[in-house]
Amino acid sequence: MGDSSDYHRVYAGWKADPEGFWAEQAEAIDWFSQWDSVFDADQGVYGRWFAGATCNTCHNAVDRHVAAGHGDRPAIIHDSPVTGTKRTISYAELREEVQALAAVLRDLGVGKGDRVMIYMPMVPEAVAAMLASGRLGAIHSVVFGGFAGHELATRIDDCRPKVIVTASCGIEPNRIVEYMPLIAHGLEEAHFTPDHCVVLQRPEHLCVPVEGRDVDYREAVDAHKRAGTMVDCEPVDATDPLYILYTSGTTGQPKGVVRDNGGHMVALKWSMDAIYDIRPGEVFWAASDVGWVVGHSYIVYAPLLHGATTLMFEGKPVGTPDAGAFWRVIEEHKVAALFTAPTAFRAIKKEDPRGELIGDYDVSGLRTLFLAGERADPDTIRWAEKVLGVPVIDHWWQTETGWTIAGNPVGLGRLPVKIGSPTVPMPGYDVQVLDDEGHPVERGTLGNIVVKLPLPPSCLPTLWNADERFRAAYLDEFPGYYKTADAGFIDEDGYVFIMARTDDIINVAGHRLSTGGMEEVIGGHPDVAECAVIGIADDLKGQLPAGFLILNAGVEKSEAEVEKEVVRLVREEIGPVAAFKIAVTVKRLPKTRSGKILRGVMQKIADGQDFRMPATIDDPAILEEIGAALKARGVGAFARETA
Repeated sequence: MGDSSDYHRVYAGWKADPEGFWAEQAEAIDWFSQWDSVFDADQGVYGRWFAGATCNTCHNAVDRHVAAGHGDRPAIIHDSPVTGTKRTISYAELREEVQALAAVLRDLGVGKGDRVMIYMPMVPEAVAAMLASGRLGAIHSVVFGGFAGHELATRIDDCRPKVIVTASCGIEPNRIVEYMPLIAHGLEEAHFTPDHCVVLQRPEHLCVPVEGRDVDYREAVDAHKRAGTMVDCEPVDATDPLYILYTSGTTGQPKGVVRDNGGHMVALKWSMDAIYDIRPGEVFWAASDVGWVVGHSYIVYAPLLHGATTLMFEGKPVGTPDAGAFWRVIEEHKVAALFTAPTAFRAIKKEDPRGELIGDYDVSGLRTLFLAGERADPDTIRWAEKVLGVPVIDHWWQTETGWTIAGNPVGLGRLPVKIGSPTVPMPGYDVQVLDDEGHPVERGTLGNIVVKLPLPPSCLPTLWNADERFRAAYLDEFPGYYKTADAGFIDEDGYVFIMARTDDIINVAGHRLSTGGMEEVIGGHPDVAECAVIGIADDLKGQLPAGFLILNAGVEKSEAEVEKEVVRLVREEIGPVAAFKIAVTVKRLPKTRSGKILRGVMQKIADGQDFRMPATIDDPAILEEIGAALKARGVGAFARETA
C-alpha cells in the first residue's frame, strides 16, 4: 500500500493527461483490436471512450483467467442461508456454464445487439446469464427479482428483449416469491412479447412451464455441456452496449442507463486495486443484489475482471438466522473486504446494539468495510468501526456512473476520514459545485454538485434509445457539466459532502425509488383526487415513503379503508422494495401559487427540521394542517416525540 500522497499524485497525473492516464489503465484489459483514439469527442452525446477498439467483456471476466492457468481458482462463492446451501464455482466451471448457456441463447435466436432480460434471484445462474449475453455480443437488462409485473412491463416495452432468463422463485426468509405470476402480469401488460423464457427450476418451488415458450434452464444447459458445444466470445466495439439498467425517472417512466463494453472494463478493473485494495484470488463481498448497479459492478464484473473471488449471499443481514449472519460469512469465506449499504448495518445494530454476536466469529481477515448507496450516518460508521475494528470507508456513486465518483482510495493509500464525507473525487471526475444559475460557489458553500464533461470511462454515454432525454435529464441545466442531482459542498481540503437529492428520488434501504412513480400509482386509485409522496427520515432504512392523499368528494369508504387500499396498490405495482406503509389523508396540500406542490417543505415538517416559509406559498395555514395530520398519526419526527 502506498502512502497517502499517492492519491494526489495519481489524481494530478490524470488531470494533466486524461487520455494518457486511461490508456495506461487500458493495458490491464485484453483487446481484440486497438482503439483509433482513447477519447473521441465527436462521437455520441459528449464523446466516447476507446473508439474503434474491439473487445469482449465475457472473455476478460472469464476466459482469459482460465487461459492464464487460473481455471481452478474460485470465481463465485454462493452462500444461501435461505436454502441452506453453499457452493463454490471455479473459473473453469464458470466458463463451462457460461458457454453452454450462451449456446442455449444462440439456439433461441439471440445474437449481437439483441436484448436479454434477466429476472433472477441471487443465484450464480444470474451471473452466468449476464456473462452469456455478453459472450454473444447481446445486451442484458437485469430487473430486480422483487419488482412487480407493472415494472417488468415498462422495461420489456422499452428494451424489447428477445428472451427472458428467469427462475421459478425467489426466496425470502419467511416466504417464497413466485416469479412466473409476476412475469405473466408483466407480459400481459406489455405491448412487446419476447420469444422465449429460459426458466431455472428451484426445488423450493417448481413452476409449470408454458408450452412452446418456456425452456428448462438446467436441461438445456446440461445438454450443451454434454455435447461440448463451443461458443466463441463475439468481438464487439468498445462503444457497443454491454447492458441496460433501468433507474427511476422523475416522471415514473424508468430511464435505461446504458453501459458500454470497453470503458466499463477499464474503470472497474482499475478500481478493484486502487479503490478497494483487492488482489486477484482474494474474496470480495458486495452484499447487494444483481438487480442493482452495485451488483452489476461489484458482485459480477469488477471482481471477475480482476480475477478475484466474488461472494454471492442469498440472505439478509438479520433473520438468516440472526444478526451474526455477516460475521459468519466473513469468517467462513475469508472475506478481505465487504461493501454494503449503511441500512444493513443499521439493521444489525438494531438487533445487536452492543455487537455481542461478533465475538462468536473470527473476522480478523477483514481489512476494510465500504459503505455506499445512501448517506452513511455518523452513528452507523462509528458503531461499525467499534465492533469490527477496521476502517469504515464511505464512498459516493450512482447508477449512472457505475463506479465511485468520490471515495477514499485504499489501494493508493488511505486518506484521513472525515465522517459525513465520502472523501475526494476519483481520477476521471472533475467535481464542482455550482449555484442555480450555473456559477461556481465558494468552498464550503452548499450548491448543485456537477461533474465537468467528459465523464470518465464506465459512466453512461446516454440513455437507451433516448439521447434527447439524456441531454434534458443530465446535461442541459448546466451546459458543459453532468448534473448529479445531488446537493452538497466541497470543503477547503477538497473533500466532497453530499447533503441531499435535488429531485424527487428517495433512498429506501439503499434502493433509489421515485416518489413520482409512487404518485402515479396512488393517483390511479378511483377515490384519490390528488396525492404527494415524500421521503421521511427513518433510523433503519434511511428514508421511508409517506403518501398524502386528498380524497374525492362523496367517497363512501372510510379514510382508513382507502389508505389501506393505497398501501396495497403501491406494493402490488412497485413491489415490496418500496416499503410503502404510510398513507395519510389530508384536506389539502401546500402549493406555490403556480400550483407546484411544496414537497421539500412537507419533508422538513415530517423530519422535524426548521424551514423558511416559501415566498411563493399559496396559503401558509396548510403547513400547520400537514403538521397536525402527521402528529395525529405519530409519523416521522412526531413518532419520536411521542415515543
